[in-house]
Amino acid sequence: MAPTRRDLGRSVVAGTVALGGAGPLLSWQSLAGPADQAAVDQAIEALRKAILDADEHTLRELVADELSYGLWPSGAIQNKSKFIDNIADKKMIYTSVTYSNPSTAIAGNNAIVRHRESVEAHNDEKVWSVEFGVLQVWQKQDSQWRLLARQGWKT
Repeated sequence: MAPTRRDLGRSVVAGTVALGGAGPLLSWQSLAGPADQAAVDQAIEALRKAILDADEHTLRELVADELSYGLWPSGAIQNKSKFIDNIADKKMIYTSVTYSNPSTAIAGNNAIVRHRESVEAHNDEKVWSVEFGVLQVWQKQDSQWRLLARQGWKT
């Protein structure tokens, strides 16, 4: 027996109810435009440069007060103050930070960023050259994208 228009209508209603969260999901995706994507990309690049330059002022502007910064390979978690102090005090000197294979998804006032990161750095005791995966969560605060969370993992 072929489905009727009434059957199709019921299917559409049932699907809409079952996917009730899809409406908000679609709405934030449609609101996120190229301007947000470009602004997130600029913030990511500004953070990379600020780390290389040990630029405390720029780091403070780019990082949310609520920052949770997970280090790889140690697994240590740093807050905003500890993250910035570690770089600005040059306890760790970054000589190269490069990103590859980036992907970014804008979710309302949040951006979920994944990439591979290659880092060369040193301190008084050791020289590092590592490559690992990174997940960053950026949040739009006061019209500016700020890093809210970051976690690295072994790839």
